[in-house]
Amino acid sequence: MKNDKKELTHTKMDVKGKVREFVFRDLNETLIKGKTDTFWQSLRNAGTTLWLDTGDMEEAEANWTAEMSALTTNNTLLNNEIQKGIYDSFIEKAKGIVAGLPEEERVKEIAFILNARHGLRLAHRFGGLVSVELHTDTANDLDAIVSYGMRYHEICPEHFIIKVPLTSTGLLGARKLKDAGVKINFTLEFSARQNVLVTQITRPDYLNVFLGRVGAYISDNKLGDGSGAGEMAVLSSQGWVTRLSGSNPWPTRLIAASLRSYQQLDLLAGTDVYTMPPKVAAAGRANLPGAFISRLGAVYPVGINEEGKKSGCENFWVVDNNVVDFGKAINMSLPESGKELEERAHKAGLGDMFPIMSEKETQMIISDGKIPAYEHWKGKLNSGEIGPDTLLTLAGLASFTSDQNSLDERIGKIIF
Repeated sequence: MKNDKKELTHTKMDVKGKVREFVFRDLNETLIKGKTDTFWQSLRNAGTTLWLDTGDMEEAEANWTAEMSALTTNNTLLNNEIQKGIYDSFIEKAKGIVAGLPEEERVKEIAFILNARHGLRLAHRFGGLVSVELHTDTANDLDAIVSYGMRYHEICPEHFIIKVPLTSTGLLGARKLKDAGVKINFTLEFSARQNVLVTQITRPDYLNVFLGRVGAYISDNKLGDGSGAGEMAVLSSQGWVTRLSGSNPWPTRLIAASLRSYQQLDLLAGTDVYTMPPKVAAAGRANLPGAFISRLGAVYPVGINEEGKKSGCENFWVVDNNVVDFGKAINMSLPESGKELEERAHKAGLGDMFPIMSEKETQMIISDGKIPAYEHWKGKLNSGEIGPDTLLTLAGLASFTSDQNSLDERIGKIIF
């Protein structure tokens, strides 16, 4: 038995080395030098760094300018590319690389190969940073987060930023990676209070507010019209992240993600980073005058009703002192596991940020889709057992998992 384990360990080490060589094989992208555009330069002058939110090479090229510095992908965007069939022959070739692994590990390893390969293509074509995301199966596995995160980093340390999702384990895994010198883009946050914890515990290079879904959650569930909610979550997060990371060896920068309308390009000017879907970028370029000024001091009216307030929607932009104190305490004494962090959160009165979920509730999150149905969660929201920001994080991870499963299924059909 010991010899079998030793042999498997050696096989895995051998596969890792072969993967590093394989993902670079026949890589021949031509660097695109974007032209200067005064419209985007105005937004840069207001203080915002510009990223495109797409994995589609042609779509990115149509919108790329000299003012843009990165692209970001995720499980959904990568799956969109894989389902086009453009990597089917590459997957067939990768089959031989992973042949020595246990059958259940081969698909996950090829998914890693695909993410690394597509990230490298984007980096070589556009010359900027590229966010690459971990397989969703790693979200609650500390060793896997660190292992795969380090492997991405070793493949392309000058370009890759590793996306780690908001789970209790993800907080600790990202911190280990960051302490090892890995660039981190912490993802699936929806509120200022979540970003307070992420900034203090993980100290990442980047973190996010997926603002489009904040407004959609409120409006879709008739908790108000949702106007201004995502914007205020971003502006509040920006203030907190700037203050809290000021004493760190490196500043954490906030990403306004999931932009839904081109008007938000103007409403949030001055935010550290935009990840812009190409359609939003193109619409902004066509419809806005381009004379941007920083809006970081703006206060926008928020469209929520009494039911929205009662169910905790103000948590998207309001941060209680106990959240700040908890983040400080965790940073000073890091838990050994995600479970320990969750237990400490419950003792600190923050159980709504790390709720205990039944199997039925987990399945309900999956069936609800990206925007949870308020009626399914009304009792727990009103009692403070779960926060609306937490619901959106859980729903986002479930949505990514669904797309990851779709990607994995295509791999499986080719290699088995």
